[in-house]
Amino acid sequence: MDNHDMGLTQDQTDKVLQLQDLTGIDNMAVCRDVLQRHNWDLEAAVQDQLNIREGRPTVFASEHAPPMVVTDAISQHVFISPPSQNLNRWGGTIGYIVSFVFHICYDTLSSIFRITYRWFWYNPRRQVTNPVGDVMNFINYFNATFGNRHPVFYQGSYSQVLNDAKQELKFLLVYLHKDNNTDCNNFCRTILGNPAVIDYINTNMLFWACSISSGEGFRVSQALRESSYPFLGLIVLKESRMTIVFRQEGPVEPAQLIRRLQSVIEKNEASIIAARADRMERSFNQSLRLQQDEAYMQSLIADQEKERLRCQELQRLEGEEEKKRQLEIEEQERKQKILEEKEATLERVPSEPPSDHPQTVRLLFKMPDGSRLERRFLNSHQIKDVYNFIFCYPGSPDKFEIATNFPKRTLDCEGDKKFITLKDAGLNKGEVLFIYDLES
Repeated sequence: MDNHDMGLTQDQTDKVLQLQDLTGIDNMAVCRDVLQRHNWDLEAAVQDQLNIREGRPTVFASEHAPPMVVTDAISQHVFISPPSQNLNRWGGTIGYIVSFVFHICYDTLSSIFRITYRWFWYNPRRQVTNPVGDVMNFINYFNATFGNRHPVFYQGSYSQVLNDAKQELKFLLVYLHKDNNTDCNNFCRTILGNPAVIDYINTNMLFWACSISSGEGFRVSQALRESSYPFLGLIVLKESRMTIVFRQEGPVEPAQLIRRLQSVIEKNEASIIAARADRMERSFNQSLRLQQDEAYMQSLIADQEKERLRCQELQRLEGEEEKKRQLEIEEQERKQKILEEKEATLERVPSEPPSDHPQTVRLLFKMPDGSRLERRFLNSHQIKDVYNFIFCYPGSPDKFEIATNFPKRTLDCEGDKKFITLKDAGLNKGEVLFIYDLES
């Protein structure tokens, strides 16, 4: 299976391969599933897998709301062996069978009695105050009594190991120990200390154990409903529920136990594969939804940016249009003001004297548009009178200056100099004056 078939990027494929190298997990689909549960955090995924190998809870383990375990007999492979001390009693195996039937009837009646009795008497073992402490006490007891050669004990509560088994899609083997029981002691020494059993359990499942004399062990005992010891129960995720699929009650040989576990695991492996495929599909769908959501958000952001730029451009154009309208209004107001000023100034322009008047000065104006204008003034008229005449002329510019041709000089029409007479300004008899538009 290549990274394209698994729907992985190059970076994700590299992390899957690194996780395989660091943990020794051969199945790439399992590695991908582990990394996906840790949001592709390689360091966290590796640490959790090491925790599982050392029997420590993972980040998914929780003391609260453990998965419910289905204990329906129809889902279980049940193996019951007679206690070793009973085989030497009367009747041998046949006697044991008769005794076993008797004990079943006895246990049924006893259960009814105990249920009734619990209404009036409180069993202190039913109260679990320190589940992890109960488990660790049994592990320490096991190491001190039977040695350190055993499968890796899960160092957490029953709730935690159930959550881990469900999250990691692993089989969970539960061992319940009864103190001062010969078969349990032999089981711990010869079965749990057997190298083949140790290797098989460590390779294929999580292993959790506790004594039923503790609150945690007693609670699990009541949940799994075992009747004899030593007790082994195999739990796996099946049809979305944690289900006990195997129980071994009583003595068993190492090879026999391994064969039974192998058979049960083979028959229930499809449940794990289906659960893993379901998770992969849900993970793919979730990833697809995230990609679609991301694409939608990017499209939405792009549309919002386009709308923002459109509004910004619209505001700019509206601003320019408003500014243009304002300038036009101001220009109209300015022209209207000049027009009114020309009309007012026209009344101050002196009348044109006759051509034969001795003080008449004939002035020829060359306008900016090339046209010519002729007007007579008295040499006693002032420069401002000439300026006012040109200013009021319909074709004259709004701002202009008046200059002579030779010698070239500008007539000052500002300040006190505008009151100078034409005679004093050197304009006698006839003169050509040029009008220059100051706004062109």
